[in-house]
Amino acid sequence: MWATIVKPFAWLLLWLYEVTSNYGIAVILFAFVVNLVLAPFMAKSKKSMMRTSRLQPRIQEIQRRHEGNPEKMNKAMSELYREEKINPASGCIWTLIPFPILIALYSVIRQPITRMMGLSGDVVTALQEYFTTAGLYEAPARASAYGEITLTQLAHEHWADLQAAIGPQIEGLRNIDYSFLGLNLGDFPKWNFFTSCDWSNVHSWLPALGLFLIPFISAFLSWLSMKVSNMTNPSVDPNAAAQMKSMNLMMPLMSIWICFIMPAALGIYWIANSVLGMGRDYLLTRIFKAQLDREDADKIAARSAREKELAEKHAKTEKLKAEGKTEVNTNTSKKKLQQQNKQSNEERRKAAERAEREERRARLGIEIEKNDSQVGDRHFARGRAYEADRFKNRKQDAENND
Repeated sequence: MWATIVKPFAWLLLWLYEVTSNYGIAVILFAFVVNLVLAPFMAKSKKSMMRTSRLQPRIQEIQRRHEGNPEKMNKAMSELYREEKINPASGCIWTLIPFPILIALYSVIRQPITRMMGLSGDVVTALQEYFTTAGLYEAPARASAYGEITLTQLAHEHWADLQAAIGPQIEGLRNIDYSFLGLNLGDFPKWNFFTSCDWSNVHSWLPALGLFLIPFISAFLSWLSMKVSNMTNPSVDPNAAAQMKSMNLMMPLMSIWICFIMPAALGIYWIANSVLGMGRDYLLTRIFKAQLDREDADKIAARSAREKELAEKHAKTEKLKAEGKTEVNTNTSKKKLQQQNKQSNEERRKAAERAEREERRARLGIEIEKNDSQVGDRHFARGRAYEADRFKNRKQDAENND
């Protein structure tokens, strides 16, 4: 399955090399094509992040209002995201795509014969036997992860002799030249190069110095790329800002370590990807800032129009109330109308029952003796011992006793 995933990247890098005949330029163009393909997805992620950043004041207000009640806070946040048509996870998902691509490219660069050229392991064995017999290659005690790069470099250096000796047996093998700006992109940067190079020979120490600088240039541009992204899309959330600051330090440090343990071609790709990423981020920020400014202006205008309309309706209602001409609200929901009709029917039914009872009592000559405690039809509503003039009687009794 992994071979199937890697195959398109291998074909692309090989095709770019055959077109340009320069491995470094092919890697840079590979980064450009990858950024071009991912541009729609990265644009979606960028726009989502910018929208979320603009919502931070409202998000903080929700967090303040529902502090101590996570359930209500999450519900309010979900409603806000749904109202603004934002998926908070979409801003992070697409930013993870470059890492699988980097791993796939690493596989293609590490295995140029079986991955990039798509040849079988028999070709690798044939090359090992040929260069071992010629005294140019010594098979390691255990399989080397970068053995195919060494064989590809030897094939380039002795291409004519190789074709004359076993050319028909290795059909499909390409002559790959790893040189770029005086550097061998198949080699590894060495942190202790200064102890092993010949400082009297510029052709010895200059390429070694160039390889040594690649990891640090890559780390600096990676840091600068994230710095530019944060400046164009600042976060007002202090926790998010602190996390982003930590990531801005960790990622460049990781890139230094990765570039020192992998072929220099990976460092060139990382450098090109950072430069292209800064350009893409700057362009998308300008485009989406204008779009979001227009959207915000439209929302403010619609909100102002709605508030004006409500104010006019309120003023009209108050005027009608003052004149005694209050209009019946026709904008009533069906459920509310049903409740009102039900209540009216219930009141009419009770009134009819009362009238029927009174008519029957009058027909039968029954008189209802009312007491002081009765309220309407409710006998003893104030209690059986209720006396309306109880305080007056007590005062008279006290005077009589005196």
